[in-house]
Order: sequence, then structure tokens, then C-alpha cells
Amino acid sequence: MTDATLDHVFDVTEQNFEADVLNASLDTPVLVDFWATWCGPCKTLGPLLEQLAAEYKGAFRLGKVDVDKNQQLATMFGIRSVPTVVLVKDGQIADGFAGALPLGQLREFLERHVQALEGETEEVELPAETPEAAINRLQQAIAAEPDRAELKLDLATALAQAGHSDAAASELDALPANLATDARAVRLRHQLELARSLKDAPAQAELEQRIAANPADWEARDLLGVRLLLGNDPGTGLEQFLAILEKARDWNDGAAKKRLIAAFATLDDAELVSRYRRRMTSLLF
Repeated sequence: MTDATLDHVFDVTEQNFEADVLNASLDTPVLVDFWATWCGPCKTLGPLLEQLAAEYKGAFRLGKVDVDKNQQLATMFGIRSVPTVVLVKDGQIADGFAGALPLGQLREFLERHVQALEGETEEVELPAETPEAAINRLQQAIAAEPDRAELKLDLATALAQAGHSDAAASELDALPANLATDARAVRLRHQLELARSLKDAPAQAELEQRIAANPADWEARDLLGVRLLLGNDPGTGLEQFLAILEKARDWNDGAAKKRLIAAFATLDDAELVSRYRRRMTSLLF
């Protein structure tokens, strides 16, 4: 913790709560972090809150409550799990949340309630969270709050990003029915299916050579399309599937149509999807 952070972070006890939280919040909002030394997600959330306290430079203060040492405060706030964060403003609870949120969501939470001091904020760039770090954070959060099923979908996504396809698929299979059909879950299933098709597949250069030698090598076109789709050239990947659809619609039990539908579900570029969906339709009907 830096000296700048220390200026805006303090320990809350039952003795100083009224003066340093309730009364102080009449002038400056106080974010109260209920934590415990044994809590894994607390170790992730705490440093992020301290960083934001330093960034806001006094627009809010961060009070830290060790629930094991201040059980009366935890009971008064109805704390059922840690970490739990409560925003106290004008002497009253204004908002709060439970669990270890990522930095972006913490910023959004603060922006709803805290007016940054003009010219005072200085956003500190943090390295992007790696998939492995996200996996660790989410596993700790799930251990603390096993009933939050949405965390398991987040974990499946992080596992897929880290290349752990089988583990990601297992998490997806274990989702409750209401989340199994969630758009993110459907998208991830398609991504995993596409990625699995590349197991033991030739490299891109070899596939391109096969197509140059035989334009009707539909298997090579199919695998090249998947490689390009999951790489940095999705448009060219879609072209491979369209080529199969046009010349060999029934190849491999209509694989080209299935690839296109899966691709549309995974792509973020709405214009690209719309354009190629129209081309697919024109070939089918």
C-alpha cells in the first residue's frame, strides 16, 4: 500500500465507527470493506479497492472491517459472506455488493455514487488480468459463494480463454438450466466445438497448400476456415465455409452450414455476420 493510498484507507472498529464512518460520511462517502484474513477473494478485492481509493484522492474514503475482530459491526450490517462492500453516504447505506468484482465493475459502481474531485483523478493502468489469474479469482469466489451460478459461467469462459477446453466444457455441463441457455453459454459452446475440431489439424500453411493443389479438398477448406475464424481473419474463414456450401452442400453431413451457424454465434461484428448470413441464405434458398 502506497503513502497516497494510506491517506484514504483506514481500519474501522466498533469504537471509531460512528465518528469515522457515519459522521464522516456526511461530508465524504465512505466505502466499507468487510473482509477476513482467511478469505481468498478478499485478497483479490482489497488491493483493487485500495488502488481506487488512491485514484480518487479523497473523493471517498475506504474503511476496512475485519469481521472476526468486529463481529458486532458485521451483525449490524447483516453480513452473510465476505467480502461484502457497503457504501455509506450522508449517514446512511446508499448501496453495496458481495463478492470480488473485477476492476471495471468496481469503477462502474463508484461512478454511480461518488463524484470525483475535479482534476484530481489519475487512472492507474494495471496489467490486463490473465486467464489464469481470472481462473484463480473465480475459483476463490465460487468457494466463498457456491450458490452464485453466474460465477461458474464466468469460470467456464476463463478456462476456455486459457485453453482448458475440457474443463470449460465440464463447467458448462454443470450449469443450471436457466444459465445453460444463456447467450454467453451458447456462444462458448460453439467456440469450444470449433476449437476441438482443430485437435491434431495441420498448420495453416499446409492447409493452404492442400487447397492450392486441390480446390475441392473440402476437409482442408473446413479446417482452414476454422483456423482463420478463431484467428485474426474471420471474414476469410467464412469464405471457406461458403465455398463448401456452394460446391458441396452435403459434404460431411452439411458441415459447412453448421460451421457458419456456429461462427455467427461467436462473432461480435454484427455487420460481418449480417453480410455473410445473407450470402448463406442466398445459397440455401
